Amino acid sequence: MYIAIEGIDTAGKSTQIANVSKHYPDAIITKEPGATEIGKEIREMVLSAKAQSKKAEFLLFLADRAEHIKEVVEPNLDKIIISDRSAVSGVAYALIQGEISETAIVHLNKFATGGIYPQKVFLLKLTKAELEYRLSQKELDGIELRGVEYLLSIQEAIIEATKLLKLELVTIDATKSIEEITKEILDNMKDMND
Repeated sequence: MYIAIEGIDTAGKSTQIANVSKHYPDAIITKEPGATEIGKEIREMVLSAKAQSKKAEFLLFLADRAEHIKEVVEPNLDKIIISDRSAVSGVAYALIQGEISETAIVHLNKFATGGIYPQKVFLLKLTKAELEYRLSQKELDGIELRGVEYLLSIQEAIIEATKLLKLELVTIDATKSIEEITKEILDNMKDMND
């Protein structure tokens, strides 16, 4: 079982992955980008914002994704894999950039992943008011500094990305209590095993 927990910054992905993994202690916990040795270097390159071209940035993410699938996901498909972000985020960010056609985004991601995608994607969805509050409580990184509207557009693009990739999406209200959200994810995972 390969699942991805998606959501914009401050949605609570890390908290939920930590909670869910307590129920699945043998699960492979991974992330995109940066789960492999090459991936860490790519992540640093992207976060340093040295790439002047959005296409170059997109291709770096694809390289990370290809390595992640080959090194982490493919060898563990017989186990439970819980990923912090996935191809879905990559597609969502590419859609927002608007420099690459939807067709090219889908084909290039299929090439990078070999068609291996999460069986279920959980989106921790924030309201505008809750996002504004959470951002006000922390020091902002480069992506968060782009503002609330930008982050909300990414959230909508995540939904669009799951449709383009034809993946099953479970949208969860991220303003619920941590325990309620964990229970919702676990119930959905149980359904996958039945």
